[in-house]
Amino acid sequence: MLKKRLLPAALLLLFIFGCAGPQKDTAFQTSTIDALLAGVYDGDITCRELLGHGDFGIGTFDRLDGEMVLVNGNIYQIKADGKVYSPDLALKTPFATVCEFTPDHTLTVCPGTDYNGLKKLIDPQFPNQNLFYAIKIKGRFRSMKTRSVPGQKKPYPPLPEVTKNQPEFSMRDISGTIVGFRCPPYVKGINVPGYHLHFISRDKEKGGHVLEFEVESAECEIDVINRYTLVLPQNESEFSRTDLGRDRSRELMEVEGR
Repeated sequence: MLKKRLLPAALLLLFIFGCAGPQKDTAFQTSTIDALLAGVYDGDITCRELLGHGDFGIGTFDRLDGEMVLVNGNIYQIKADGKVYSPDLALKTPFATVCEFTPDHTLTVCPGTDYNGLKKLIDPQFPNQNLFYAIKIKGRFRSMKTRSVPGQKKPYPPLPEVTKNQPEFSMRDISGTIVGFRCPPYVKGINVPGYHLHFISRDKEKGGHVLEFEVESAECEIDVINRYTLVLPQNESEFSRTDLGRDRSRELMEVEGR
């Protein structure tokens, strides 16, 4: 009799938690940045699955085929030609970080602010380096320099080799949205410590991984995140054979364009 009573309750709990949407103030990540640096480019989870964990974020696609921008619940793929595509939701990603974006703070970004200026604006107001911060900057930019990466073929070269010949795109007087995160220092090897930003234009025609920019007028929204979920590839043979014990900090700096 007890089992009969417990079964409906268990099914109810499974339904409630199984159907629950993304958790507030939670960053969800698939795989690690060091695995990507080492050339683990095969996708592990689908874009559809990723949307179950948030409506905002950045990453890349299967075989490293372009830069990902997830904003307002829509996933965009900026390929090596600099153009923006709407990927099939069955397409997989080897690395991405997403959240359900619920801004806690809004900052005005002054004209002339560049990448370093943005850090000087945000860092003093959010000095806690041990939390994650989702960053959305919407406005008009006097200049925007981005890059993307082309899809790769096996055997995959490591990411620093790929980015040596990365296509770069320079834009002027363009409106759009910067999407990204400031991650804490202790995620070294797991994610990108510090700032990692992508861009998509308002007309959804241009974008990429942000290298440089200068603001004309913009607002910056910040979502403070104190929960972090990391999911690793279970059956990915390349991931299982990859040496993730070595320090790849210098490679990451090269790839990030710092």
